[in-house]
Amino acid sequence: MLKVAITGPESTGKSTLSEQLAAHYDTVWVPEYARTYIEELGRPYTLQDLEAIAKGQLALEQRIAQQANRVLFADTDLLVIKIWSEHAFGQCPDWILLQLKRQDYNLYLLMGVDLPWEPDPQREHPHLRQYFYDWYKRELEALQVPFVEIAGQHDSRLEQAKRQVDALLLQHRQNKT
Repeated sequence: MLKVAITGPESTGKSTLSEQLAAHYDTVWVPEYARTYIEELGRPYTLQDLEAIAKGQLALEQRIAQQANRVLFADTDLLVIKIWSEHAFGQCPDWILLQLKRQDYNLYLLMGVDLPWEPDPQREHPHLRQYFYDWYKRELEALQVPFVEIAGQHDSRLEQAKRQVDALLLQHRQNKT
């Protein structure tokens, strides 16, 4: 099974694209565990909550991966939690950093900030989207993982992502033969 992480700043269409790609490839996608966790928290989140969110995200991905058909799409990954943690608390738990290095996604889709901001009670930084985008890009480069930048409006993003996933699937088939 191939794994594709959709990553990037807030309000860049990660969930929408994850759902669209899963539907197109007749497979499943992993939603962002943090949304449910924060919604049910009833207080401001802490650094310890981010570690719990990371563990919950990994467990959710493991459960959903069992239903995947050739490819699994993840609405978020540990890079999101690392950047969130470092921005909010000036540090990231070592456990998350270690797990981040062990992530095994075949491709990351880095979502651009050219979609309009959509307000949401859990979103915090409408004015820092380019700042975060640049941070994500630096981190992906430092991790030396395969990633592509996805930009444009929703239809364009979907077409770009499908081309990248099709290429990944083709490469995987060729490597198996």
